[in-house]
Amino acid sequence: MPDTPATLRIREQPLPYVARLPVRAPEEIDLAVVHCTELPDMAMAREYGERILYPERGTGASGHWYVDRDGAVVEYVPALRVAHHVRGWNPRSVGIELVNLGRYPRWYDSDHQAMTEPYPAAQVEALLALLDRLRATLPALRWIAGHEELDTERLPAADDPRRTIARKVDPGPLFPWATVLARCGLQRLPPAA
Repeated sequence: MPDTPATLRIREQPLPYVARLPVRAPEEIDLAVVHCTELPDMAMAREYGERILYPERGTGASGHWYVDRDGAVVEYVPALRVAHHVRGWNPRSVGIELVNLGRYPRWYDSDHQAMTEPYPAAQVEALLALLDRLRATLPALRWIAGHEELDTERLPAADDPRRTIARKVDPGPLFPWATVLARCGLQRLPPAA
């Protein structure tokens, strides 16, 4: 049976630094950003989430929720805390990470930019149930976007600095946008927004 907002179970596993993340009001959150972990599993996603990347604040980079391939959902950061998941958009957004290999482990090699792992139905259903729950609890939530749409920076490729690659490509071409947009009750964020 697919998850519904009423049956969706979210395990809370706050990151060690969560209390150091800024607090915000629910009315400030109008955007859900879909990511993929670009890592092999939830354990490695947790390891990366716990890393301190901003020593001056004692925090790291993480989404709010992580959705595993089987539809299990874990909360690392509560919605009313600002997580570092997408440059320039964090104060107004929540981040949802889908466990998916993406380009792992050669994220920035020019010959390894294809994303080939599909998103399983259980994962997509759990994402939709989570989005329904968020719409019920975050009154201003209206927009949805993929990470790749918001962080469009290009970098020199790790294997050939003469070539450039996109810094972020998630959730990628295999993400079922048509299904999600038809059922999530949110609108795709316009490029100029």
